[in-house]
Amino acid sequence: MKKGNDITKFFLLFAPWALAMLFEPSPVTSYFIAWLGSFFIFYVTLTGKIKPLPADRTFGEQLMRPIFIIQIVFAGYMCCTSIFYFLSLLGYEYLSKTNTLFALDQDAIQLAAQCQRYYCLGHAAFVSGILFFMNYPVEKKYYIEKEKIANLLLMTALISFPVSILFLRLPGLSQFYFQLSSLSFIAGTLALAFALPLQKITNTLICLALYLFNLYQALTSGFKEPIIISILVLGIFLYPNYKKIVTVVFVPLLISLFIFLPAYVSSFRGTAWTGEENVDDASQIALNAALNKDADDNSNWGFLVFRLSEIEMFTKYVKSTPEKVDFYGLQLLKQSAIAIVPRALWPSKPITESLIMERVYAAGVVNKNSNVSAKPAYIVDAYLSYGAMGIFIFLFAYGAVAQIIACKAEEMFGGYILGTALIFSGLFQIFWRGLSFEFLINSVFWSYVTMLIVFKILRSRNILKEI
Repeated sequence: MKKGNDITKFFLLFAPWALAMLFEPSPVTSYFIAWLGSFFIFYVTLTGKIKPLPADRTFGEQLMRPIFIIQIVFAGYMCCTSIFYFLSLLGYEYLSKTNTLFALDQDAIQLAAQCQRYYCLGHAAFVSGILFFMNYPVEKKYYIEKEKIANLLLMTALISFPVSILFLRLPGLSQFYFQLSSLSFIAGTLALAFALPLQKITNTLICLALYLFNLYQALTSGFKEPIIISILVLGIFLYPNYKKIVTVVFVPLLISLFIFLPAYVSSFRGTAWTGEENVDDASQIALNAALNKDADDNSNWGFLVFRLSEIEMFTKYVKSTPEKVDFYGLQLLKQSAIAIVPRALWPSKPITESLIMERVYAAGVVNKNSNVSAKPAYIVDAYLSYGAMGIFIFLFAYGAVAQIIACKAEEMFGGYILGTALIFSGLFQIFWRGLSFEFLINSVFWSYVTMLIVFKILRSRNILKEI
C-alpha cells in the first residue's frame, strides 16, 4: 500500500546535523555527533520510522532498492569511513594513543569536523530525496512469464558482455562498455542465484563460470572496489534463499576483505602495474603478501586513514573554497552537459577528465605536474557549486533521481527482479559510487538511454508483454 510523505518526520533526519552545528566550537564533539548522526539516519530510515518500507516484498527480497543498497554503499562509504582519519588527527593508531609528544593540528581537526557535518547534511538530504519519491508497489505496465526469467537473465549475461567489448573498441562509445559489462555481471550473478534453488545444473555451471571470470577480472584489476562489489552482490542475491549461509559466510568474508585487501592491492600494483610480472603472477605474489604480512606492517592503518575515506581531500577543497577559489555556481552542470555529447559526434569535445582536474589543481589538492588523479566526489562538487546549500540541493536530487529511475525500471520491466535487481542495478551502478558531476550525469543519462533500448528490444521480441 502506498503511503504519503509526512514532511515533519523528514526534519528528524537533519537533527544530527543541526546538533553538530550547535557544538561547532568544540570540533571533536561536533565531529562525533555528525559521525554518529549518520548511524542514526540509517536506523530511522531502514526501520521505516520516517516512512514505512515497501511492503510488497520482504526485507531480504528488496535489498537492491535505493533505500537499501545505494544508501548503505554510497552514504556508508561517504559518511562513516572518516573515523580512522579523525582518530589519526587525535594521535591514535587503531585504539592506541601514539602521539604524546607533539601538539595536535587543531586546524586539521576543525576542518575534518566541518567536512563531517557536511557529510551528515548530505546523508540527510540524499535519503530525503529517496524517501520522498519512494512509492511502492509500482504500478506495472508490462510483465514477463516467471518461468522465462532465469533463462532471460542468463542470456542477458551472455549477450551483453561481448557487446560491451564491441563498444570498447568503437571510438567515442567506450562508456557503453562500462554499462553493459556491469549489466553482464549483475545478470550473471542474479542468474546464478536463480539457478541454484531451481537446481538447473547447466545454468548453474554456466553462471558459476561467468561469476568466477568476473571475480578473476576484479582480482586482477588492481582496485579494491570490484572485488568487494563482486562478493557483496552475490551475497545479496543469495540472501533470500540462503539467509543462514550468507550470514555465516559472506559477512565474515567481507570483513576479511577489508583486512587483507590493502596489502593485496598494494603488492599487486607494485608488480603488475610496473610491468615486473604478468597479472597472474602478480596476483599470486599479492595473495601471498596479504596472507603473510609482517605483524608491524602498517599498510592497513595507512589504507584506513588515507585511502578508505576521502575526507582529507574534502578538507583541502573546503580550505580553498571560497577563501581562494570562488564557488563554481552552475559551471559544473554546464560542463556535465558537454560531457553528455558523445565524442563520436563531437571529436574536438574537451576531455572530461581535464575539465575535472582543473578544479583539483585550483584547490591545490595535487600538483599539476604530477600523474596523480584526484577527482572530487559528488558531495565535493555539490559543495564547490554552492556550499552547504549546494550539498542540500544536489544530494536531495541525487537520491530523488535514483529513486525515480528505480521506480520507472520496475514499471517498465514488470517488477523488482528485472526492473531493480537487473536493469537498475546493472546500468546505474554508478549511483553506488558518487563520482564527479561530469562523470555521474553523463553515465546516468546514457544508462537511461540504454535502459530504453533494452526495453524496446524486449518488447519487440514479445518477452515483455503488456498487461
